[in-house]
Amino acid sequence: MKRSDKFGINMKQWCSEHEAFIEAQEPSRELLDIHLAKIKMLQHERLVHLIVTFLVAVVELFVISLVILHPELGIWPAVAMLGFAILLIFYFSHYFFLENTVQKWYRIADDLRARLP
Repeated sequence: MKRSDKFGINMKQWCSEHEAFIEAQEPSRELLDIHLAKIKMLQHERLVHLIVTFLVAVVELFVISLVILHPELGIWPAVAMLGFAILLIFYFSHYFFLENTVQKWYRIADDLRARLP
């Protein structure tokens, strides 16, 4: 484990390093297997983020309904609504990155298969 990974992996850096590793190697079955294993890890990460994003969106909709249906609750539901909206923006952007990266890696896998000796 890298010291910089103490609080989690920087996914963009991790993906960039893997892509650079793939580009620097000659195509082989072993390289394809490594790449497919990384795809599985990224797919799992994508699934977890999809579930969390969905749950945060459900909570956001609940808080919006509180703001609309119960204005007597004051400012706090509106503050929570804003907080969850900001959180959703970040979750959507990260999920967008994961989804596009997985699809890009499918193309890389196809290219590796085509170039196998």
